[in-house]
Amino acid sequence: MEQQQKKNTLLYWVLFLISAGAFVLAVASHFEYLTLILPFVCTFFVKALDIM
Repeated sequence: MEQQQKKNTLLYWVLFLISAGAFVLAVASHFEYLTLILPFVCTFFVKALDIM
């Protein structure tokens, strides 16, 4: 049987936290293009959980 090697997801966790922080800052400052940040938040979270 083949064993799957655990991937290092630290980079994706850091990128997720940065993008989530940017999202919170954008909400607080009423940033006009708030929805442009959402794909980064969602993608980095999924990659950090190793779902994709």
